[in-house]
Amino acid sequence: MPNVSEFTTFLLLGFSDQFKQNVLYFLLFLVIYLAALIANFLIISAVSFHQQLHTPMYFFLVNLSVVDLGSISVTIPKAMINAFLNTREISYSGCITQVFSLFFFLISDFFLLTAMAYDRFIAICDPLHYETIMDMKVCLQLAAIAWIAGLLYSALHTCSTFVVTFCSNVLNQFFCEIPQLLKASCDNSYLIEVGVIAFSACIIFPCFGFIIVSYVQIFKSVLRIPTSHGRNKAFSTCFPHLIVVSLFISTASIAYLKPTSDSPSDMDMVITVLYSVVPPLMNPMIYTMRNRDIKAALWEMFKCGVTSRN
Repeated sequence: MPNVSEFTTFLLLGFSDQFKQNVLYFLLFLVIYLAALIANFLIISAVSFHQQLHTPMYFFLVNLSVVDLGSISVTIPKAMINAFLNTREISYSGCITQVFSLFFFLISDFFLLTAMAYDRFIAICDPLHYETIMDMKVCLQLAAIAWIAGLLYSALHTCSTFVVTFCSNVLNQFFCEIPQLLKASCDNSYLIEVGVIAFSACIIFPCFGFIIVSYVQIFKSVLRIPTSHGRNKAFSTCFPHLIVVSLFISTASIAYLKPTSDSPSDMDMVITVLYSVVPPLMNPMIYTMRNRDIKAALWEMFKCGVTSRN
């Protein structure tokens, strides 16, 4: 059997071999990618240029937008190029880069969501000491932990994936996805999958447990607020974060716990798009729908832009 040294490229079978269908894929991904770029850049710009938004919550939101920009840029541009050129190839080094970069951004994303849960916990459960506890030093430390954890986890995950030998270079996906890579290996991928899942669980479950415990305490504190206006204001800062966390965990769990199929299917494509494309697109929308401060900052930016043109 051929080993990994004989493969210089992988073949991605996520798209059709029909040119017209690939053009449709290209246009669809182009719209999604541009929408995600614009939405996340608007969040970053609004927070950066408005002094009143220079708070811990919006500091983490900017970091989350940077992560979203990175994660969607790992997969979509290459998929668009392949669809437009009607090709399926990705270089071996390009495949390694995709795996490393995607996991780097995904794990950093999850740790940032955990830090944001801690921020909301302190803000609602201990508001009198919030400014003392969540100072800029603590925010920078939490953000640094998130980015470093993503870096270390992705390095370990990538090394454990590409240390195996491959019997095939055909991947039934539109980017280099680890379950498909393990399926193409000559080695006993079952043990590798179990190890990957166990190691991931050791990282994800404590963070997820912390988020759950934090929100149990948050809801207890919110229910003790005497006025309905105060309760609604507190809930409005928590619900977007809860929705984003639920979206992240549910889509990632479905994608990586489902059995790999022997042939490409529309369902595999949909599930992969759900965890790799939808969150970076939806996160900025979720955080701005009920956030008056972000809306006001965006409206002010829009008015300044119109005024400068006139």
